[in-house]
Amino acid sequence: MRAKSQMAVWVIVGLLIAIGSCSTASAQLAPTASLSDEITAQYKLTKFGADSTGFAVTEPGTVLMVQKGGVLGFPPADLGVLATKYENGTIHSPNVMAGIFKQNVPTRFLTAGERVYVSKLDINIKAEKISFSIVECDSCNGVTNPSFYKANVTFQFAKGYLETANPADVEATISQVLSIDNDPQQGGDAQGGQAQQGGQQGGQQQAAAAPEQPAQQVNITVGQTVEQVKAQLGDPQKTVNLGTKQILIYKDLKVTFIKGKVTDVE
Repeated sequence: MRAKSQMAVWVIVGLLIAIGSCSTASAQLAPTASLSDEITAQYKLTKFGADSTGFAVTEPGTVLMVQKGGVLGFPPADLGVLATKYENGTIHSPNVMAGIFKQNVPTRFLTAGERVYVSKLDINIKAEKISFSIVECDSCNGVTNPSFYKANVTFQFAKGYLETANPADVEATISQVLSIDNDPQQGGDAQGGQAQQGGQQGGQQQAAAAPEQPAQQVNITVGQTVEQVKAQLGDPQKTVNLGTKQILIYKDLKVTFIKGKVTDVE
């Protein structure tokens, strides 16, 4: 009888140990937030609409600052926005495609330092890419004539990377081109109302509050001549001539021409 009692005790102890092990394993394997959830939480989308003055922001979201030149922008009415790709630390502008299909569209390159809203965010883990649809935050940039130029920036990652990537590392890559702007005095605190804009009137009011902004922004677009670029940027630090191809190299910018016309900006 005593032996049976001892056996029963050991069985109970064994069951308790097994249950504890399962609980520990379950805790260790508890699901964490996905990469998509982490990225989406970092970038609040901006909602747009139209009022009596035209295109306007109805609900501002996260404000980003463009860190690299070469992001090709399109006017707000254009439905065929071609993506600018960022891969392996290099921006690839859709200039060839733009030259063929966008001959009559007034495209322009967004410049480093410009602020933009996020209108759409697409995370495709299987295709290893994250795409941002962005729109100029005209009130943040202090312009007197809002243009709401828009662009698409697609971040292409190596095969198999996003499946196990650390969200912080992914966000660091994104910030190389589009960094979150948290300066409320410059419109970065969108949720606090500093970045609210509504048509042309809102842009003019913000411009009055930011007189330190330069009156003329650099506007390098596909198809401009060497003379037009130099008129804005001045003489380059270096010029590379490769037959019909010419490259003007500035401190933070490289402009490529073919037959005297701009085809790429990095």
